[in-house]
Amino acid sequence: MPNDAKTPITRTTTTRLETLAVHAGVTPDPTTGAVTPPIHLATTFERAADGSFPSGYVYTRGGNPTRTALEQALAVLQGGSEAAAFASGSAAASAVFRALRPGDHAIVPRDLYHGIRHLLHDVLGPWGLAFTTVDPTDPENVAAALRASTRLVWVETPSNPTLGITDIAAVASIARSAGATLVVDATWTPPGVQDPFALGAELVVHSTTKYLGGHSDVLGGAVITRAAHPLFERVRALQTTEGAVPDPFACWLVMRGLRTLPYRMRGHTENAAKVAAFLEGHAAVAQVLYPGLPHHPGHAIAAKQMTSFGGMLSFRAEGGEAAAMAVAARVRLFTRATSLGGVESLIEHRASIEGEGSTTPDDLLRVSVGLEHPDDLIDDLRQALEGGTA
Repeated sequence: MPNDAKTPITRTTTTRLETLAVHAGVTPDPTTGAVTPPIHLATTFERAADGSFPSGYVYTRGGNPTRTALEQALAVLQGGSEAAAFASGSAAASAVFRALRPGDHAIVPRDLYHGIRHLLHDVLGPWGLAFTTVDPTDPENVAAALRASTRLVWVETPSNPTLGITDIAAVASIARSAGATLVVDATWTPPGVQDPFALGAELVVHSTTKYLGGHSDVLGGAVITRAAHPLFERVRALQTTEGAVPDPFACWLVMRGLRTLPYRMRGHTENAAKVAAFLEGHAAVAQVLYPGLPHHPGHAIAAKQMTSFGGMLSFRAEGGEAAAMAVAARVRLFTRATSLGGVESLIEHRASIEGEGSTTPDDLLRVSVGLEHPDDLIDDLRQALEGGTA
């Protein structure tokens, strides 16, 4: 017989991330005692004889036990009150912007994940959303872009792919004074790396495909709210109405990834710091973009608001685009691929994947530093930078 039901772990129980990651949203199955949570594949749920739904579930688009467990875990880990899981990070971001009204105004960073840039220009702009792009690394640029109709300020920090650093607390104060909601895309800075809620953000967005899933095998996204918020309520309504929800197996895979997140992030960040230091000293590298380096223009702010400097970096090759492409072509251990946050190290020429309208320098290579031994990663980059002769 299974043990009596355990009380779910919450932040009131413990604030230590390692413990939260293992236990948040997870209790032994009350029927079988299974320690690993089951995957509830059902699309519909039985009604009682009186027509009610005693389980609380009706149809899986509106709710599913496996998705509920994931949403509970995400809210606990991020320090929020509630989370809504989506089928992709883009779906999660779209829901936040679509929760606004046509004619509302948003402020977004110039250096921005290109998928959101295309979403804004190709879909949300024609739909009726007004938006202004600024360089938020100077908070005064955000203040100058405010309008009476500004309802949302969107921040990525470090930014994708040039790793600009935005002072979240300063921008939160500006947004709050204007009655706007600050939303932070924390895909590059999962729990344990940076705490946007503590710095004044109201909503946090993740592509759970990346560090939260952690194994390059699942697509997903999430919106997490610090506290009850009208914008999040509209996000939740869109989640149910439009149905861009993750399937139960995808939810289960992200939950599996969450349980090792703190320890994986230690490896990612330690390796990234060593790779960045190597690149900074190499003659074939024109510039290394990593906030952990003391000369990075955002280093002081990053050191103040980040617990660690993360596992992402970019560098610019001496010799321009041709040199950058040649370096990417010569790697042997790194994989040339889009995405980030998996256990394997990836490298990519970003301007060519971002396409028309890209603001990324054409000599820039973005690197997701994985969990291989750092010396092997450095050896691979060295031979790629030096013409593959090593």
